[in-house]
Amino acid sequence: MHGADVAPSAAPSAASGAALGLALDAALADPAGRAGPVIVLVHGYKYQPGRERHCPHRTLGALDPDCPGWVGQHSWPRGLGFGQGAEGEGVAISFGWSARGSLWQAYRRAGEAGRMLAQLVEMIRARAPGRPVHAVSHSLGARVVLSALAAASRAEAGFDRAILLSAAELRGPAARALATPAGRRAEVFNVTSRENDIFDLLFELVMGAPWRGERAMSEGIPEAGNLRSLQIDHADVRRALGRAGVPMSHEAAMACHWSTYTRPGLLGFYARLLREGGGPTLATLIDAVADQQDPRWSRLWRGRGAASPLGETWRGA
Repeated sequence: MHGADVAPSAAPSAASGAALGLALDAALADPAGRAGPVIVLVHGYKYQPGRERHCPHRTLGALDPDCPGWVGQHSWPRGLGFGQGAEGEGVAISFGWSARGSLWQAYRRAGEAGRMLAQLVEMIRARAPGRPVHAVSHSLGARVVLSALAAASRAEAGFDRAILLSAAELRGPAARALATPAGRRAEVFNVTSRENDIFDLLFELVMGAPWRGERAMSEGIPEAGNLRSLQIDHADVRRALGRAGVPMSHEAAMACHWSTYTRPGLLGFYARLLREGGGPTLATLIDAVADQQDPRWSRLWRGRGAASPLGETWRGA
């Protein structure tokens, strides 16, 4: 595996663009990275490149994280199968952006970062034509990835597959991004959990979603035919993945924003999903259980199917 750390500025200079190009050339030319997909890793809220324990390149984007903290010690590259010396590992690129400040500020910057990510994907496509280019993102990183799809200059300049974990984005902007040429071409997996319900609600409130008839995209977007929503703590989903040989812990918390990648077995599942070839595929299996959702608050209220007062109050379009 060869990897690269990327932290573009809002207004990149010619020099920074040239340096990025050289880093990509080195990563893609390395013998260990010549085969397999290029996978771009996009962090979420509260990270910032170069800021000690908040730096994504030293925490979840690192092969061997060197910063303390429970969440930061979960290496995405290692969990996704990099660093093992196996043929076809490909290249991992840790894409960093300034995600600190208020949620509103980070949400706005996520859109700007998405336009920079679109330029990065264009550079990768120019240097590695024909190679799969995928994305894995968490939280507000999903907005970055969706914004990159919306900003892509053509359908082929976007991602082949994108895995959005506990996405912090509203249905409206997500649907518009998925309706663009690059958005329609991509296979997008919207990985959710009822453990994230309280975080979805807080995100909706901060964004003013209930007053605009909006809702977080966690419960799916029916009009987006290429979006598969996968609730990983749904009983049928767990059973289906188990039959496919995906070992996944059944342990679940009442509330957790990070379980879509910290739960044992999930990163390995995403690794298979991003590298699978022909024949029966995990994507086909997911089709059978996609969009099966327990009601919001079912975990907190203990009664599956029981509506909560909050669920009725904040019912969106």
